[in-house]
Amino acid sequence: MIAFDLKCANGHKFEGWFEDSKAFDRQNREGMISCPVCNDTSISKLLSTFAIKGTSAPGELAGKADLEKISKKITAYVEKNFDNVGPDFAKEALKMHYGVSEPKNIRGVSTRQEEKTMQEEGIKFFKLPLPLSSDKDV
Repeated sequence: MIAFDLKCANGHKFEGWFEDSKAFDRQNREGMISCPVCNDTSISKLLSTFAIKGTSAPGELAGKADLEKISKKITAYVEKNFDNVGPDFAKEALKMHYGVSEPKNIRGVSTRQEEKTMQEEGIKFFKLPLPLSSDKDV
Protein backbone atom coordinates (compact mmCIF):
# COMPACT_ATOMS: atom_id res chain seq x y z
CA MET A 1 0.00 0.00 0.00
CA ILE A 2 1.07 3.57 -0.67
CA ALA A 3 -0.41 6.87 0.45
CA PHE A 4 -0.38 9.95 -1.74
CA ASP A 5 -1.13 13.54 -0.85
CA LEU A 6 -3.68 14.64 -3.45
CA LYS A 7 -5.26 17.88 -4.61
CA CYS A 8 -8.33 18.57 -6.73
CA ALA A 9 -8.58 21.32 -9.35
CA ASN A 10 -10.41 23.46 -6.76
CA GLY A 11 -7.42 23.34 -4.40
CA HIS A 12 -8.78 20.93 -1.78
CA LYS A 13 -6.03 18.71 -0.36
CA PHE A 14 -6.60 15.16 0.87
CA GLU A 15 -4.91 11.79 1.19
CA GLY A 16 -5.51 8.63 -0.81
CA TRP A 17 -4.29 5.06 -0.29
CA PHE A 18 -3.54 2.82 -3.27
CA GLU A 19 -2.09 -0.61 -3.98
CA ASP A 20 0.76 1.07 -5.86
CA SER A 21 1.52 4.05 -8.10
CA LYS A 22 0.08 2.29 -11.15
CA ALA A 23 -3.21 1.74 -9.33
CA PHE A 24 -3.43 5.47 -8.62
CA ASP A 25 -2.66 6.31 -12.27
CA ARG A 26 -5.31 3.87 -13.56
CA GLN A 27 -8.01 5.00 -11.09
CA ASN A 28 -7.27 8.65 -11.76
CA ARG A 29 -7.35 8.16 -15.53
CA GLU A 30 -10.74 6.41 -15.22
CA GLY A 31 -12.16 9.19 -13.01
CA MET A 32 -12.53 6.87 -10.03
CA ILE A 33 -10.87 9.29 -7.58
CA SER A 34 -12.87 12.27 -6.41
CA CYS A 35 -12.35 15.06 -3.93
CA PRO A 36 -14.12 14.34 -0.63
CA VAL A 37 -15.07 18.03 -0.35
CA CYS A 38 -16.40 18.93 -3.81
CA ASN A 39 -16.43 15.60 -5.72
CA ASP A 40 -14.12 17.01 -8.42
CA THR A 41 -12.39 14.21 -10.35
CA SER A 42 -9.52 16.30 -11.72
CA ILE A 43 -6.95 15.04 -9.21
CA SER A 44 -3.19 15.49 -9.05
CA LYS A 45 -0.48 14.15 -6.73
CA LEU A 46 1.35 16.58 -4.48
CA LEU A 47 4.93 16.29 -3.35
CA SER A 48 4.91 14.53 -0.01
CA THR A 49 6.36 16.26 3.01
CA PHE A 50 7.49 12.95 4.52
CA ALA A 51 9.16 9.87 3.14
CA ILE A 52 11.40 7.07 4.33
CA LYS A 53 13.80 5.84 1.68
CA GLY A 54 14.00 2.07 1.27
CA THR A 55 17.19 0.03 1.53
CA SER A 56 18.69 -2.72 -0.51
CA ALA A 57 19.26 -4.81 2.61
CA PRO A 58 16.04 -6.57 3.68
CA GLY A 59 14.92 -5.87 7.23
CA GLU A 60 17.12 -2.81 7.68
CA LEU A 61 15.69 0.68 7.93
CA ALA A 62 17.31 3.23 5.65
CA GLY A 63 18.50 6.28 7.45
CA LYS A 64 18.80 4.50 10.78
CA ALA A 65 21.61 6.86 11.76
CA ASP A 66 19.38 9.83 10.85
CA LEU A 67 16.52 8.45 12.95
CA GLU A 68 18.88 7.95 15.87
CA LYS A 69 20.06 11.57 15.52
CA ILE A 70 16.46 12.81 15.51
CA SER A 71 15.66 10.67 18.55
CA LYS A 72 18.64 12.12 20.42
CA LYS A 73 17.58 15.68 19.51
CA ILE A 74 14.02 15.08 20.72
CA THR A 75 15.29 13.55 23.94
CA ALA A 76 17.68 16.46 24.56
CA TYR A 77 14.91 18.99 23.86
CA VAL A 78 12.49 17.31 26.25
CA GLU A 79 15.15 16.99 28.97
CA LYS A 80 16.09 20.67 28.60
CA ASN A 81 12.59 22.17 28.30
CA PHE A 82 10.37 19.99 30.51
CA ASP A 83 10.59 19.67 34.29
CA ASN A 84 11.00 16.05 35.34
CA VAL A 85 8.35 15.35 37.97
CA GLY A 86 8.99 11.59 37.87
CA PRO A 87 6.17 9.48 39.31
CA ASP A 88 4.24 12.64 40.31
CA PHE A 89 3.30 13.36 36.69
CA ALA A 90 -0.46 12.81 37.12
CA LYS A 91 -0.58 14.70 40.42
CA GLU A 92 1.25 17.70 38.92
CA ALA A 93 -0.88 17.64 35.75
CA LEU A 94 -4.06 17.65 37.84
CA LYS A 95 -2.80 20.57 39.96
CA MET A 96 -2.09 22.62 36.83
CA HIS A 97 -5.42 21.61 35.26
CA TYR A 98 -7.35 22.90 38.27
CA GLY A 99 -5.28 26.06 38.71
CA VAL A 100 -3.59 25.01 41.95
CA SER A 101 -0.18 25.49 40.33
CA GLU A 102 1.10 27.49 37.35
CA PRO A 103 1.09 25.72 33.98
CA LYS A 104 4.52 24.53 32.81
CA ASN A 105 6.02 21.83 30.65
CA ILE A 106 6.38 18.63 32.65
CA ARG A 107 7.49 15.11 31.98
CA GLY A 108 7.43 11.99 34.07
CA VAL A 109 5.77 8.63 34.41
CA SER A 110 2.23 7.57 35.19
CA THR A 111 0.27 4.39 35.67
CA ARG A 112 -2.53 3.32 33.34
CA GLN A 113 -5.04 4.19 36.06
CA GLU A 114 -3.56 7.68 36.41
CA GLU A 115 -3.69 8.12 32.64
CA LYS A 116 -7.33 7.06 32.63
CA THR A 117 -8.09 9.59 35.38
CA MET A 118 -6.32 12.38 33.48
CA GLN A 119 -8.28 11.53 30.32
CA GLU A 120 -11.56 11.54 32.25
CA GLU A 121 -10.65 14.95 33.70
CA GLY A 122 -9.97 16.32 30.20
CA ILE A 123 -6.21 16.67 30.59
CA LYS A 124 -4.38 16.45 27.30
CA PHE A 125 -1.06 14.61 27.40
CA PHE A 126 0.93 12.32 25.20
CA LYS A 127 3.45 9.58 25.72
CA LEU A 128 6.87 9.52 24.13
CA PRO A 129 9.06 6.43 24.17
CA LEU A 130 12.25 8.06 25.41
CA PRO A 131 15.41 6.36 26.59
CA LEU A 132 16.19 6.45 30.29
CA SER A 133 16.64 9.99 31.53
CA SER A 134 20.08 11.38 32.15
CA ASP A 135 18.64 13.20 35.18
CA LYS A 136 20.19 12.00 38.43
CA ASP A 137 17.10 12.43 40.63
CA VAL A 138 14.67 10.10 38.78
